[in-house]
Amino acid sequence: MEQRQLILDVAKDALQTEADALLRIKRDLGEEFVRTVETILACNGKVIMTGMGKSGLVAKKIAATLASTGTPSFYMHPGEAFHGDLGMISKGDIVIALSYSGETDEVLKIVPFIHDNGNFLISMTGNCNSSLAKNSDIHLDVKVEREACILHLAPTTSTTAQLALGDALACSLMKVRNFTSMDYARLHPGGSLGRRLLMTVGNVMHRNDLPIVDENCSATEMIQRISQGGLGLIVICREGEILGIVTDGDVRRAMESKQAEFFNIRPMDIASTTPKMIHPEEKLIEAEKMMTQHKINSLLVVDNDKHLVGVIQIYDIKL
Repeated sequence: MEQRQLILDVAKDALQTEADALLRIKRDLGEEFVRTVETILACNGKVIMTGMGKSGLVAKKIAATLASTGTPSFYMHPGEAFHGDLGMISKGDIVIALSYSGETDEVLKIVPFIHDNGNFLISMTGNCNSSLAKNSDIHLDVKVEREACILHLAPTTSTTAQLALGDALACSLMKVRNFTSMDYARLHPGGSLGRRLLMTVGNVMHRNDLPIVDENCSATEMIQRISQGGLGLIVICREGEILGIVTDGDVRRAMESKQAEFFNIRPMDIASTTPKMIHPEEKLIEAEKMMTQHKINSLLVVDNDKHLVGVIQIYDIKL
């Protein structure tokens, strides 16, 4: 078989195996999952994820997803927990333990402490008759028929199932909590979405040396000011009143259409007299919506009296 086709066949088989497994888990999802969501909602503490090896890596990711979507959560290494880190668990916390076999020694060793401490234990395994499943308050079944690994040995389908169920858990909690994009932004202030939702136009607008010109300036002065301003536009003002704007695109089109007569024009001859404006207290997301809706790259920022205080461009928002 041609190597290229072999590669594609193996990859497609792996994807199909994992997709089939997720569909089976979806089909069988039921009361235990609902109980898990309701238990977490009622919890006044944190959700502590634990697991070894590949399951531990998945547990870390689920903890990160939960924490970023409104459920306080962190990962605890079961081996380290057995040697002192059990102090990380408070009385009101919930522990979710991942072990596909349900017989992982490091995880089973901390189960007695979890029970003695009065913590609620939820397990995610592929064996409902395993030691971990039997000693849990709730068991989430992630059994898969086979691993996508060509040897059926390396955790592949099973870890995908764990990860997907963790995502389903986070999504369900978000929905029931009415977790909004603003809530998400508050937990991600350094991210692009957080920046657009939390920061205001006034935080990022250009405010110094604004390219303002008089309505009677010459075409040459107009070109020079656009170039000096670095914003690709000029704002035409009369005693604080905004009369219009001229962009570098307006200038290029005027030069093409008027040719030799171009240098006889004044800014108002080619200006847009109804420029789009926004208040400096508006969020960046609103500025982005306006620019997208009107297919423009810049907005004039004005105060309550419609006086120019700045300019914001799409590039400022997407930094």
